[in-house]
Amino acid sequence: MDANGAIALTILSVLAIILIAVCYGRSMVRLFAGSLAQAKNAERAASSTHFGFETVTESEKQERVAGVFTSVAESYDRMNDLMSFGWHRIWKDHFVSSLAPGLSSSNPPAPQHILDIAGGTGDIAFRMLHHAHVLNANPNVRVTMSDINPAMLGVGKQRSTAQLPASQQAALSFLVANAEDLSAIPSASQDLYTVAFGIRNFSNIPAALREAHRVLKPGGVFACLEFAKADRFPLFNALYKRWSFGAIPLIGQLVAGDRDSYQYLVESIERFPSQREFRDMIVDAGFVVGGQGWEDLTGGVAAIHKGMKPLAAKTD
Repeated sequence: MDANGAIALTILSVLAIILIAVCYGRSMVRLFAGSLAQAKNAERAASSTHFGFETVTESEKQERVAGVFTSVAESYDRMNDLMSFGWHRIWKDHFVSSLAPGLSSSNPPAPQHILDIAGGTGDIAFRMLHHAHVLNANPNVRVTMSDINPAMLGVGKQRSTAQLPASQQAALSFLVANAEDLSAIPSASQDLYTVAFGIRNFSNIPAALREAHRVLKPGGVFACLEFAKADRFPLFNALYKRWSFGAIPLIGQLVAGDRDSYQYLVESIERFPSQREFRDMIVDAGFVVGGQGWEDLTGGVAAIHKGMKPLAAKTD
């Protein structure tokens, strides 16, 4: 073989080696990416949280919570009245009034987009629409009612058809979604994010708070109504806990034929962070809070938490 042939053979050999390396490298990248995705999924599935007083994986909690709310969907509203002696209605009225949905100084009124998470049977969404359209005369308010549980959302749809006027029905939409992954909701698209008596059931509360921050516009408000700690009043707190753990599961058994689901709901209240701890979680998610960050209701049996997405916040 002459010199030119040797050079050509060498060049071809080098090119072949490079081609093999590139193909192998791509395969390794795909293999590594796939392994990384599998590892993340496994880590997510194995992350521990609480289902009542039990320690479970996040995926297991999600499945079991789904079972609870599928079981209680039809009796949910009636049980709320019995468990709280009707107080939940007063708390919800105050919660919605404090947010003044639809209030606008412009003419015509400015449009507003409200996302109600864990919307369940529609108690908050319906109140929002009434306040906005009727009390604040703003027909440009739209509410998206979201819940991870189709059975609960189905009850809400039935109630909306039966209870809401046509104009409010037209301003209401429904979304089955996990609050920890609201990929169907664009970033910086919502003016108000509400969740009432739902966030304690989430598998990963910090993830849900980050999603709330993402979907809100700068200046948008996160608002949460949730059971809380009545620790400031020891005697009242002791009576409240005795009622919760003794009577509520029994009422669940007698009225709804489901003791276990209501036992979980009571335990989930006990496991939920204190007002101060939850306030700190809201701040950690990027929200700004005013004052102490929460308002106690009925001695701390429930509390309202609010946080604002800063006006200068970057789009997540």
